[in-house]
Amino acid sequence: MLQTSMSSDIELLRQKRALELRKKMMLSQEKNAPAETPSPKATSREIVRKILEGRGVEVLETARKYYPREVDQVEDTLASLIESGRLKGPLSGEELYAFLRRIGLVFSMDVKIRVKEHGELKTLEQKFRDSR
Repeated sequence: MLQTSMSSDIELLRQKRALELRKKMMLSQEKNAPAETPSPKATSREIVRKILEGRGVEVLETARKYYPREVDQVEDTLASLIESGRLKGPLSGEELYAFLRRIGLVFSMDVKIRVKEHGELKTLEQKFRDSR
């Protein structure tokens, strides 16, 4: 009789230990699961901005003021080309401007011509005023 109660106690301890191990495994799997979920996909705008350099962002935003829907479509197309590896950066503002004009998006950029004189940048207006 004594041996039967000891074996049942041992069996209970063994089952209890197995249950604890299962709980630990479940908890560790729950902790690892969120880390495995993919991060949110970058938007087309973010993907395109990563390859722009110089005045590229300025050109894109100016074009967006004139042609918001068309620029969104262009960004989607450029982003898919970038993701597929068919378009590799960097893309300068001048190249982007020329491309947008070629596809029919005609707009003007704010252009300032400045002259460096005696280590100081001056606009043409200042240069002509000072030379009188």
